[in-house]
Amino acid sequence: DPADVGPPDTAWGMRPMADLMAARTRYFDNFFLDATGAGVRQAVILASGLDARGYRLAWPSGTKVFEIDQPQVIEFKAATIAGLGAEPTADLKAAPIDLRYDWPKALREAGFDVSQPTAWIAEGLLAFLPPAAQDLLLDNVTALSAPGSRLAAEVFINSPDADNGQSATLLDAATARWREHGLDIELSALGWDGERNDVATYLDQHGWRVDRAPLSRLLTDNGLPAIPPTNGQPSFAHNYYCTATR
Repeated sequence: DPADVGPPDTAWGMRPMADLMAARTRYFDNFFLDATGAGVRQAVILASGLDARGYRLAWPSGTKVFEIDQPQVIEFKAATIAGLGAEPTADLKAAPIDLRYDWPKALREAGFDVSQPTAWIAEGLLAFLPPAAQDLLLDNVTALSAPGSRLAAEVFINSPDADNGQSATLLDAATARWREHGLDIELSALGWDGERNDVATYLDQHGWRVDRAPLSRLLTDNGLPAIPPTNGQPSFAHNYYCTATR
């Protein structure tokens, strides 16, 4: 059963991962629904990947949804969804650019209106940016956010008692199990080491009002088992989600 893939004594198995994905998907869905319910009509999905919210959420008439990702990712998703015959439920616009380049310019060229309040999401993104790039991304979002804008972000934090390479060791062990089910990438090579600014604190210092929601709350609110902190082993238990407003 693929749901049982992963060391049974850690939170790195496929079943906890599936629970995490389900809970965070609803969190970001509700974030957009709350934002549009408050009158926001401009949304940006940072590093959109295969995100299908532009097709499956019930967006109010006139809402513009911008997707930012690498050109080949945008092209693949567009072709795949077109093949399924799906139609967007918003005024969907793409800004095909790598986030390492001048994506604010590309976003404006795609029709983004800096004078209008915006709902931004950074889902499954910040942990895969170098610390300085995370700060730059948040600075750019802040500069592009008119009063009334909102930002939701997923924040990964190592357990405070996890050190000496335990994260890499456990992730390598889980990855070896996942390869049996078709995984063909090195997950340990995707992240970045080094200290980074806490996202919620950084946003608060830059003029946002921030609310944190620990992953455990998201899971239990959705009837899913919480991921317990482990003794001396890293897990997802300390991750949190934040919603910030301007």
